[in-house]
Amino acid sequence: MSRRPGVAFAALGGNVQGALWLIFGAFFFSAMGLLVKLLGERLPSIEIAFFRAMAGLVMVLPLMAQEGVGLWRTQRLGAHFGRALLGTGGMVCGFYAFTHLPLAEATAISFTKPLFMVVLAALVLHETVRARRWTATAVGFLGVLLMLRPGSGAIELAVLVALLGAAFGALTTIFIKRLVATERKSTILAYLSVVGMTLTGLPMLLVWVTPRGFDLVLIVLMGVVGSIAQLCLMQAFKLGEASALAPFDYARLPFAAAFGWLIFGETLDWLALAGVLVIILSSAYIAWREAYLTRLGRR
Repeated sequence: MSRRPGVAFAALGGNVQGALWLIFGAFFFSAMGLLVKLLGERLPSIEIAFFRAMAGLVMVLPLMAQEGVGLWRTQRLGAHFGRALLGTGGMVCGFYAFTHLPLAEATAISFTKPLFMVVLAALVLHETVRARRWTATAVGFLGVLLMLRPGSGAIELAVLVALLGAAFGALTTIFIKRLVATERKSTILAYLSVVGMTLTGLPMLLVWVTPRGFDLVLIVLMGVVGSIAQLCLMQAFKLGEASALAPFDYARLPFAAAFGWLIFGETLDWLALAGVLVIILSSAYIAWREAYLTRLGRR
């Protein structure tokens, strides 16, 4: 007699289960990008980011009710604000990129975050970065240059905004690494949601566009899909090792390309495809190298 699906899934190794959860998450992250692009046809990126931050606040409300004032106790208010500022800036830049670039191209540029992390690890954290990772980083940014269409005239603003979003994401990771050493995750999420809504809400009033009926449906779907994606991500890394799971995050790219082609008729030219491949290979190598050096006990 065959085993029930739940039992069969539980029998898989932790890394296999984690990889499957990460692939599910990649699908939902790509679906959120699709919803952002659809909303971006009518609403400004800052307004879409406000609604996404509102969805994050809804997720934190049960924690606020359960923990009360204790949720907000911290000795590192400035670090919380900095993390929220950078995270919100990265989200706004990412939403702008999804709205103005092909979904696959915007997704590929988001994968440059590990490249920025190498640079920031050397400059901000004063870590020793050896030649192999510097070389992989340089090759990765060569992929970005291919996507910038060298010699084709003006550089597309949306590509630069997407790169800025990836840099913000790398800085956010540094803040998170420092915060989790002393702060609870619930406190980090609470400050992120409140500060994020404030930072997007005030400038949003200057460009406000009243959502229509279908816009409201998309906004709700974006909040639900984004929350599901985050839950899949957390479950993946709870079950599997980060180094083993890292390559599966690139599943976002084929999902994004499929959505872009099916819904918007988007295709990438050969230069863009070459740039995407170079970015993915260099980022994957950096992730592998980080894991290898961690196992050796050195950086």
